[in-house]
Amino acid sequence: MVTLEKINFRYKKPKPLFEDLSLHLQEGHVYGLLGKNGAGKTTLLKIISGLNFAQSGKVLVMGEDAYRRKVSVLQELYFLTEDIYFPNLTIKEYIKVYSSFYPNFDTNYMDECLEQFEITDKSASLRHLSQGQKKKVMISFALACQTKILFMDEPTNGLDIPSKSIFRRLIAKHATAEKMVLISTHQVRDLHSVIDAVIVLHHGNIIFNQDVNSITERLVFKSTNDIQSEQGVLYSQEDIRGSLFVAENMFNEDSKLDIELLFNALMTSNSKINEIFNNK
Repeated sequence: MVTLEKINFRYKKPKPLFEDLSLHLQEGHVYGLLGKNGAGKTTLLKIISGLNFAQSGKVLVMGEDAYRRKVSVLQELYFLTEDIYFPNLTIKEYIKVYSSFYPNFDTNYMDECLEQFEITDKSASLRHLSQGQKKKVMISFALACQTKILFMDEPTNGLDIPSKSIFRRLIAKHATAEKMVLISTHQVRDLHSVIDAVIVLHHGNIIFNQDVNSITERLVFKSTNDIQSEQGVLYSQEDIRGSLFVAENMFNEDSKLDIELLFNALMTSNSKINEIFNNK
């Protein structure tokens, strides 16, 4: 569905942001894209969407060159950016104007999503809504477009705790075998029950790309009061429960993925973790 082959990209800086970066994204997945501030997550989404242009390499979206921005591709790709421009329109007017670009737009589903977020007045001006309300409207619109490819950059910023729960439910309902969702975020705890694959961007390249089942098969996430007694520990950090740690799953234990712990482990023990995956 999306293929990047050895792309190189730089802004006007001596050091390139991406060097020979390759990535393949398939339908039927909800990917979580993680990385430190400045790692290039938003830029990567823009490159795939054809908004930024790599100096070299290949970017294919649904088999087409992303830079050509063919209508047939753009109709099936929606990019919900973190910083959204809001025209001087009501919610109803916005839907009428912009839904026309997406042939599969589902007005009934838009209404359903707005209702879930408790937004009932579509005559309200977008510019006069709070930041949280604006984000709810745009999440609803993005999902109602029913595109095969959906990119979301920090979608839970500005949402309160109940709204984050609603967001997770809506994403779970949206995800199907024919669609692909890629969510870039720093709010990793908001994604625990949503994503089924983790991608980590670091120092200009993809250093980790695994589905959740593979992660929990090869790694175990636990807490202990005696970290010295644990085997195969790759990373640990102190917590009110004792020591939280990631270890090689040497005894086929069942555990729940802790995305934040995994990310911290990759920042310190990337080579060891990838060695575990490459050897199995």
